[in-house]
Amino acid sequence: MTLHFVLPGNIDRQTGGTIYDRRVVEGLRARGMAVEVHELPDRFPTPDAADLKAADDLLASLPDGALVVVDGLAFGAMPEAATAHAGRLRLVALVHHPLALETGLSAAAAARLRTSETVALKAARHVIVTSPATRDSLVRDFGVPADACTVVVPGTDRAEAAPGCGEGTEGPALLSVGSLIPRKGHDVLIEALAPLAGRPWHLTIAGPGEHDPATAQALRDLIAARGLDDRVTLTGALPPERLDRAYAAANVFVLASHYEGFGMVLTEALARGLPIVSTTGGAIPDTVPEGAGLLVPPADAVALGQALARVMDDAALRRRLRESALAARDALPDWTATADRFAAALEVSP
Repeated sequence: MTLHFVLPGNIDRQTGGTIYDRRVVEGLRARGMAVEVHELPDRFPTPDAADLKAADDLLASLPDGALVVVDGLAFGAMPEAATAHAGRLRLVALVHHPLALETGLSAAAAARLRTSETVALKAARHVIVTSPATRDSLVRDFGVPADACTVVVPGTDRAEAAPGCGEGTEGPALLSVGSLIPRKGHDVLIEALAPLAGRPWHLTIAGPGEHDPATAQALRDLIAARGLDDRVTLTGALPPERLDRAYAAANVFVLASHYEGFGMVLTEALARGLPIVSTTGGAIPDTVPEGAGLLVPPADAVALGQALARVMDDAALRRRLRESALAARDALPDWTATADRFAAALEVSP
């Protein structure tokens, strides 16, 4: 049987959710499964009428009884199409995080997405999520039965420990990885670092800015307003080899997200033994093991700045965080294990 995998936009995009989708597809194919990828317009989760028609037409074109995985970025925004085809297709929703929890939404938009996703999820035979925190949210707030929801956490590629976080190096060189969108909290990070300008740090933010040009420009304006143009580098999206070099050059990994459904970049930092400074938003406390990072409340620039100052000033603390990160990386599943668990979840789908 062919698995039909539906996602919004191009499967080669360098975003966390799309990377997960791509690696799962590759892993399932490596196991011998036939997987056909279908790419919807990339405006989801805010589709227009033409986008919704494209989604409905796609589902209508699939044969009765087809097993269809739909990425949650699209699935939660297409309740009518999902409901219309639920009786003849085996629909599986892949939810990275609930759409209504995206930072920056108006109250009306969040309520609309919550209703839309709740309706769509009722049409799914099974739901796959990337973290226990997302599972708990869907069960608690969206009416998903606990026995119809399976956690399949992302894999992590094995990597050499970053040499930049060893003792005797200049720094700290701070690295943050994430799209320039409100949820990633890059503005909070800049506000946290501004009072620390007297210390010898440099921040690199690696992530695309085209998903939300207004937020990307506001971030550039904030960096200039705080006098940090020579202290902060915005690289845009980096290809894998350049991103590897950015991790290798870092002393500390920092992610100021308001919410994460998992936070793949955090496990990538763990795999390289980087000390982590992040928040308690969403699944982050589950992703970052105790002792490997300092976590503060989301949107709290003062607390984030204090944590960063501690890591900058205390070499012994950096060393302890590094040792805990290196100890944790051996327990991280690889992408083969993730594909195996994903395949097992598909097998239990009615």
